[in-house]
Amino acid sequence: MICVSLAEETVAGCIEALEQLDCAEIRIDRMRLTVDDVPTLFSLPKVLIATCRPGPYLDNYRKDFLLKAIESGAAFVDVEVESEVDYREEIIAKARSCGCGVIVSFHDHARTPVRHELEGIVDACFRVGADIAKIACMVHSARDNARLLGLLDSHRKIAIVGMGDKGRITRIAAPLLGSPFTFASLSKGKETAAGQIDKETLEGLLRNLAESRLRLTT
Repeated sequence: MICVSLAEETVAGCIEALEQLDCAEIRIDRMRLTVDDVPTLFSLPKVLIATCRPGPYLDNYRKDFLLKAIESGAAFVDVEVESEVDYREEIIAKARSCGCGVIVSFHDHARTPVRHELEGIVDACFRVGADIAKIACMVHSARDNARLLGLLDSHRKIAIVGMGDKGRITRIAAPLLGSPFTFASLSKGKETAAGQIDKETLEGLLRNLAESRLRLTT
């Protein structure tokens, strides 16, 4: 599934973008909104992931945003594996009570860890309550891509993201190898992460691959 990562500054801009989407990640940390604005977005009949990364907001505000998103109908909430225990557990408990899926995520913006480290991180994500583990790492080589994609050889639900230009192949290959999501930008110039491919281009690439695979099997 292609999930468009939205970082529109305003609620109105986000709603307009969602008109053409079925699945989106709402980057609350990149928007200008209040907790009272949250239900307007997350009550929409879409598959929405509530995400609020550390940085712009203190943890108590981040938690309030995410709890309100869960209450309002978010399909998934994303919480970082390295979060404070109390913060993480309160969000996960609320998600469980509301039937909201839990994505526990790990990000390394500098490198892709070695295989045993990645496997340990995945284990940690599920140990703290993930329904889906999301592993996003900066890619510098083909071997980095191979290590990330290799994580998909699992009975567990794992979403992998190779960040940077050299990691773009993972955004195309991952959904074909079992990743529940691949993340795209709304359009060129609206990327929320390094190496992100715009939705239209990514859809075309995946469609071409599917057609090629079909031709090979007939």
